[in-house]
Amino acid sequence: MPNESTTVVLGIPIPSTDPVFLAIIGVHVLFGLATVITGAVAMLSKKGRGRHSNFGTIYFWCLFGVFVTMSALSFVRWAENYHLFILGALAFASALFGRNAVQRRWHQWPRLHLTGMGGSYILTLTAFYVDNGKNLPLWKELPEIAFWFLPSAIGVPLILYALRRHPLVLELSRSLPPGD
Repeated sequence: MPNESTTVVLGIPIPSTDPVFLAIIGVHVLFGLATVITGAVAMLSKKGRGRHSNFGTIYFWCLFGVFVTMSALSFVRWAENYHLFILGALAFASALFGRNAVQRRWHQWPRLHLTGMGGSYILTLTAFYVDNGKNLPLWKELPEIAFWFLPSAIGVPLILYALRRHPLVLELSRSLPPGD
């Protein structure tokens, strides 16, 4: 229930009336939208240089923006938001892992990149739904536990499917010596 220290934007209560806090939320939302869109474009694009890597780079830096703004918002309301900080830190760490795997061409890098970036997307969506699901059409009808597990229930099977079917992963698997 909104009260005097709450601002409601598009039906979503924001637990503050402080203009600085609200400005940070505004920037956070813009980074979040850009992250979700650019991540989806990167995932659905032909892999390699060009569209996939360009949108992947934009995804990474937008996720960094989400992480920075989320950190500021979480530290101000630590008792209420520490779990969102943990999810955001894990999302960014996962993306950093996936980015490093491809940039440094680690052993099994396609698998590591796909898992890291896919995991970061799942964690990002989880944080969004945990924080906002109770205010969203359709989602507000679900039990709260669904906000925590539904992104993984959908995303993990997609990652596993891609790990078994993606051409880069299959090509790497064929070129490795047995037992590797």
